[in-house]
Amino acid sequence: MKFSLFTALALVGSANAHFRLLFPEPRGQFVADNEPQYCGGYTQVTQNRTTFPLSGGFFTIKSGHPDFTAGVIISTLQNPISFDNFTVNGKQQIASAYAKNANAGTFCLPLDLAASGVAGVKDGANVTIQIVYAGGDGNLYQCADLTLSSNFTIPNNVTCHNETAEAHHGGSETSSGASPSPTNGALSPAHAIAGYSAVLLGFVGVAALLV
Repeated sequence: MKFSLFTALALVGSANAHFRLLFPEPRGQFVADNEPQYCGGYTQVTQNRTTFPLSGGFFTIKSGHPDFTAGVIISTLQNPISFDNFTVNGKQQIASAYAKNANAGTFCLPLDLAASGVAGVKDGANVTIQIVYAGGDGNLYQCADLTLSSNFTIPNNVTCHNETAEAHHGGSETSSGASPSPTNGALSPAHAIAGYSAVLLGFVGVAALLV
């Protein structure tokens, strides 16, 4: 079962509204033409999973298109091979609620998997997250295979970087002057809340985005 956006949220355009998952590490190399496929065209779980914090994590994407909507769904199966593996009784297992942003650019957003309430999300679990992105010409997907740890902290060399940009139909981007300063990935709770809040001010929550 492939998810589709509600008509009210669909944006008509001829540009390729691609995005990249920067962190955690996605399955395989980025291939723009494969992004409309399940997990960006990579159907097999990687053997080298990324260790990821059970609580207090984040994910980072780079959007080449403004007015995009993105969210994260999760599967607790060892080897999910289809969209159905990210659902239970026909309902998506949401790891990060769908939200809309008016800008193109790089965005770092909180991903607290322990707070998702999904059965099987626990210390030591192998899970797969799938970022679902809509930027105007259909849904695009990228996956990351994770091993969850309650004792793991994202290292300092993984940056949590937020920067808006101007996107053009040709796919090129130019940085805008209103870009937040980069911050390190291993944030203290106070700095993490402040940094995430600044980004989320640009997002509008979208309930029941996909069916």
